[in-house]
Amino acid sequence: MPVLAPRISGGPSPEPELRELVELVTARLAAEFLSVPLIVVDRCVSDAWVCGAHLGLTVTPEIAERLARERLLGVVNSAPPSRV
Repeated sequence: MPVLAPRISGGPSPEPELRELVELVTARLAAEFLSVPLIVVDRCVSDAWVCGAHLGLTVTPEIAERLARERLLGVVNSAPPSRV
């Protein structure tokens, strides 16, 4: 089965500048979503970036951040309420 898009996280990227952009977006969103583990935020940003590229978009950090933020809001809002 052919690979549709390169994986950004999980190893060295063939494009170091792309990895740096993903890390910047991840850092901004991690500061916003403190209840979500960093690995989940990183994976979400990476997935948003790859999905946008797969759809033929010219993905910018702003686009990837908006897509990932919407996904993370879904994660946070879908969590069951605590029993405190």
